[in-house]
Amino acid sequence: MEPVSPKVEIDDLLDAQGVADVLGLSHRNTVFQYQRKYEAMPRPAIDLGKGRVKLWLRPQIERWATEQVARGRTRRKRGSGR
Repeated sequence: MEPVSPKVEIDDLLDAQGVADVLGLSHRNTVFQYQRKYEAMPRPAIDLGKGRVKLWLRPQIERWATEQVARGRTRRKRGSGR
């Protein structure tokens, strides 16, 4: 029997900008800084290599973001005024 890859909804895939938006970050490059800073942050589900597309699963990022809020680890976008 051949291994079966999990099915993924296309709308659940996020690029770095999408991850930044979910996390409330002002720039997509901050996502890669977060990857180094937070070991528990979900890794990309698709990583085509250095300088190429990386895609994360929205449910994993949203779950991680919720955990960070619960721990008081949040960051506001610049100029958000909140």
